Amino acid sequence: MLPRKIPKKGNRTARWKSQAHCNFVRGHHCCVPGCEEMPIEVAHVRCGSDAGMGRKPSDWHTISLCREHHSQQHAIGEGSFEDMHGISMADLADAFAKSSPKKAEIERAKKDRGL
Repeated sequence: MLPRKIPKKGNRTARWKSQAHCNFVRGHHCCVPGCEEMPIEVAHVRCGSDAGMGRKPSDWHTISLCREHHSQQHAIGEGSFEDMHGISMADLADAFAKSSPKKAEIERAKKDRGL
């Protein structure tokens, strides 16, 4: 008879998800200066996030972009998008996280992940 099986640890922590935080982000205009387009979408920012290859970042690392700019972000990449529009998406994502109604949960989740 075989001994008990050793349980495997997950090699990834689950990403933090919050519909309330995404709704908060979606409640702002597009982060591209001067843009007043609608509708607003929640854009996940990979640079400086907890994401890996083929893995979406946690919801705390998001910004508000109109549909056109969100598509552009994916099409040209985050670095080129930031250069083109003169913004820092990681700084904006941090600002959204610090102003979020879920701020305490976000800080706890980041601490748990060592971020």
